[in-house]
Amino acid sequence: MHRARTVLKQIVPLKPHLGLERFAPWCYPAEGAVAVLWKSQIHQKRHYNAPVATEPFLNGSSSAYVEEMYNAWLRDPKSVHVSWDSFFRSTSAGAAPGQAYSPPPSLAQAPRNTVPISALAPFIGGGHASLTSHVDEKVIDDHLAVQAIIRSYQIRGHHIAELDPLGISSADLDEKHPPELLYTTYKFEEKDMDRVFKLPSTTFIGGKDKALPLREILNRLENAYCRHIGVEFMFINSLEQCNWIRQKFETPGIMEVDNEQKRLNLARLTRATGFEAFLARKWSSEKRFGLEGCEILIPAMKQIIDKSTELGVESIVMGMPHRGRLNVLANVCRKPLEQIFTQFAALEAADDGSGDVKYHLGTYIERLNRVTNKNIRLAVVANPSHLEAVDPVVQGKTRAEQFYRGDGEGKKVMSMLLHGDAAFCGQGIVYETFHLADLPDYTTHGTIHIVVNNQIGFTTDPRHSRSSPYCTDVARVVNAPIFHVNSDDPESVMHVCNVAAEWRSTFHKDVVVDIVCYRRNGHNEIDEPMFTQPLMYRKIRNTKPGLDKYADRLISEGVVTPEEVKDVRDKYDKICEEAYTNARKETHIKYKDWLDSPWSGFFEGKDPLKVSPTGLKEDTLVHIGKRFSSPPPNAAEFVIHRGLERIMKARMEMVENRTVDWALGEAMAFGSLLKEGIHVRLSGQDVERGTFSHRHHVLHHQNVDKATYRPLCFLYPDQAPYTVCNSSLSEFGVLGFELGYSMTNPNALVCWEAQFGDFNNTAQCIIDQFISSGQAKWVRQSGLVMLNPHGLEGMGPEHSSGRVERFLQMSSDDPDYFPPESEEFAVRQLHDINWIVANCSTPANYFHILRRQIALPFRKPLILLTPKSLLRHPEAKSSFDLMVEGTEFLRLIPEEGPAAGNPDAVKKVVFCSGKVFYDLKKSRDEKKLTNDIAIARVEQISPFPFDLVKKECAKYPNASLVWAQEEHKNQGPWTYVQPRFSTALNDTRDIVYAGRPTAASPATGSKMTHLRELNQLLEDALAL
Repeated sequence: MHRARTVLKQIVPLKPHLGLERFAPWCYPAEGAVAVLWKSQIHQKRHYNAPVATEPFLNGSSSAYVEEMYNAWLRDPKSVHVSWDSFFRSTSAGAAPGQAYSPPPSLAQAPRNTVPISALAPFIGGGHASLTSHVDEKVIDDHLAVQAIIRSYQIRGHHIAELDPLGISSADLDEKHPPELLYTTYKFEEKDMDRVFKLPSTTFIGGKDKALPLREILNRLENAYCRHIGVEFMFINSLEQCNWIRQKFETPGIMEVDNEQKRLNLARLTRATGFEAFLARKWSSEKRFGLEGCEILIPAMKQIIDKSTELGVESIVMGMPHRGRLNVLANVCRKPLEQIFTQFAALEAADDGSGDVKYHLGTYIERLNRVTNKNIRLAVVANPSHLEAVDPVVQGKTRAEQFYRGDGEGKKVMSMLLHGDAAFCGQGIVYETFHLADLPDYTTHGTIHIVVNNQIGFTTDPRHSRSSPYCTDVARVVNAPIFHVNSDDPESVMHVCNVAAEWRSTFHKDVVVDIVCYRRNGHNEIDEPMFTQPLMYRKIRNTKPGLDKYADRLISEGVVTPEEVKDVRDKYDKICEEAYTNARKETHIKYKDWLDSPWSGFFEGKDPLKVSPTGLKEDTLVHIGKRFSSPPPNAAEFVIHRGLERIMKARMEMVENRTVDWALGEAMAFGSLLKEGIHVRLSGQDVERGTFSHRHHVLHHQNVDKATYRPLCFLYPDQAPYTVCNSSLSEFGVLGFELGYSMTNPNALVCWEAQFGDFNNTAQCIIDQFISSGQAKWVRQSGLVMLNPHGLEGMGPEHSSGRVERFLQMSSDDPDYFPPESEEFAVRQLHDINWIVANCSTPANYFHILRRQIALPFRKPLILLTPKSLLRHPEAKSSFDLMVEGTEFLRLIPEEGPAAGNPDAVKKVVFCSGKVFYDLKKSRDEKKLTNDIAIARVEQISPFPFDLVKKECAKYPNASLVWAQEEHKNQGPWTYVQPRFSTALNDTRDIVYAGRPTAASPATGSKMTHLRELNQLLEDALAL
């Protein structure tokens, strides 16, 4: 050390700035670089990214080496390694303590979570700093701040996007500017705007550039996220999907449109606007729920269809509310304008049915897509005024189409759902439908949702109709990206539509396009909106239509001339006028022109009143019974539950004894239909096992997760597919889904089972608006089977009643009309009614009625009240003799005991339906009244078996007649059957009621009260 100082003294006169006080910082462990290294050794400091801690270089032996190096450097700086040269130069230049030494850049790959400092080289101090100079902490902080700004725009940019075409409110109901979108929040000033920053890998705004000035970064982020498109996607938990979306919106020039596309947009917008204007001119006082204010919807839908067909889609199933429906039918589906215009005329219908208003009707069109030159099938599903109720129906229809086409990934068939803003966030069925999106047996592999966001619901302001910032927030539950777009910027709308179609094709997941627009008129054309939204409508009156704005823009850009704009407008007006002239020649309207699910070839060449036989060969019954009762073929490896082994053994014994219980009868009905090539689908809560643990259509390996065996899928090598699937805990959504599924193909048995019949009223909207009245309104048939476990068994008011009275009340047969008796009496009744309501008491009858659904030459919904205790009742079994060839469904099961042998001596005939028969029979036997009382079971309640009731009553001329039911007097079938008994007997005999008195609740919650009521019922019914 002394010699080092001696050498230094010698050179100080030559280099005055290298004084003795400069010697200590790098050589002495008090304050300098060496001190830091010594301290690191003393305190065992951890180095997270370095594989080995830096070795301190000044200790007893190395100090002499340093002195030697220094002396050599003083004589000739080139004689030492460049790292020593750098170190001594930095010290001589007055480097701060601890910062004189810079390690050379490493050629090794940077460890995880580190960035080599060289990566920042171009941006340090304006891009001119050398690698060896000190990196200011502010530089790093500023780069991190730029990354935070980019991320903030990606997450929050949509909050300040210019989405409202009226410019009066924020689409997210919040006028505040998020502070994280202000560069001043990150301590940037105007002088920093031209500093260049490296771009992170989580953005695509740079295109081919890896770095941009801050001003340009902010400008590009504003263009991508804050102009007329607001993108919500950063909640998606997939980096791949987030990056895909970033690329679609951030890439420079991605939204540029050629002139041909602009002219196409203009032509489509002209047609959409012209259609509404024509209707307004011709039928000014008619309700039509026009699209004025959101005419861009039509080009948007057409763009999605164009892009989707280009990507391989061949069929699109659409559901929508009433607003804009006629325009969609005319300009998207290209339904003949004459058929639409005749709906405005008060014409008689040429076919059966009561019809529906024009803005509820559906359609089915197969046409050529002129843009892609490919054929496309478009179906708009008919719907009621109940907003969003059609959503699950569309999904079910889409899923069925995918199934029958073998389209397991949804590449050929897709669904598109349109929504209003208030309904999308207000109706719970939207949430139920979203939750079917990824369920294996319900997914449609991605739906494109379009929200026509009028920013108003009838007369209700959005601030009073939702608690969420946007009306689309419900879509976040399934990680669907949401694209908000200003309706007055057609090119932005087309861009998000292209992205939506590509997203669905790429990821097969839902996506939402939220078109923020306005409603130029009131809720309908004769409604006055100024009563409730005066400021909004004053602004609307002064707002130019979207078409005029876009036309002016294209004229100013030189894309079109004013003459071309006028020519396109006049041409479409002329088309409308010609169609109007033709429509006035029509004398009738045809409901079948509006059918959304045609069954080509199903009705042709069939006798409309001929029912195929439902009985089977005994060999078939035995084969299905044995297969259903057998364990899997690899039974030694597939471990099933011991309880199931007992059940299957009992089933096998029943097959050998030629009898069936409820579960076996059902399996034989399903299995025989599968053998005949009929697809069977059973869906609902817990249907695989059955609510009451009776069905067991899916066997589970006890030791291997997800290993299952479905016996009914392996009955025959060439059988139709069998689907049995537990649904989500939803009635409204899933029943709607199964209805849509049943509409697609008549050659399928589609069943929905309620967990308990009591819960079907959660789906009341589907029952009332679609199942009960669908055929009358829309000429649309469905063979859907609703299974409703029903029966008062002391389980309380919510586990007792399938509410049979409601289904019967909606049955369309006339209580005062006894149809002419003939061989076709039964099938003609079925043909003329809206649905069938039955409460079977035997497995054989259940077997036949399920098979009859397919044997009929038409389709009707079947409402079945199914049993609970009868599933295991020893007497509720049927012999093969009631199921073999030559047997059929019995609408009424007459008395078969001693009373039937001596009818004149019978004093009372008790009519009943369902489970109560077994209670009555047991009580009658105990009272030894088998000769005095006959009990007849009405198995098919609606349509009412007038002929069989008349025959059974005539058989017992001296008997009094009683209707016995376990339900309360104001519930159950009594109010339905009473007038029909009078009609069947031509008012010659009275029938009296025996059962529980009227009540508000379906059943008591007290077991004691239940038993007392039951005893009283039996007493009243069997009293002589």
